[in-house]
Amino acid sequence: MSSVSRKVSNVAKGYKTKDGAGVSLLSVIGGPILSKSVDPFLMLDAFKSENPNDYIAGFPSHPHRGQQTLTYMIDGIMEHKDNKGNKGLLKPGMVQIMNAARGYVFNYNC
Repeated sequence: MSSVSRKVSNVAKGYKTKDGAGVSLLSVIGGPILSKSVDPFLMLDAFKSENPNDYIAGFPSHPHRGQQTLTYMIDGIMEHKDNKGNKGLLKPGMVQIMNAARGYVFNYNC
């Protein structure tokens, strides 16, 4: 197998924003940054803080449809619940993949 050299076409630093119930995060893909050049990806967010007030309110119930999400927990614990009665804890090193066709409502609590 041979490799192909390519040039970096864009470097994005992301921007600080809030989502859910006011969770402070860094948005790298989504909004005005990289939206069209990384299709089919919709968003890539990261959140990290030593201040619980930045994340403790979590992400209240909200719908997803026609997409797949991947959550990778680096540090901390986050609880997941959905409208089908499923729930669980995401702990450091764990990955959650969710496929949502329609009618899927879930929330995360930090």
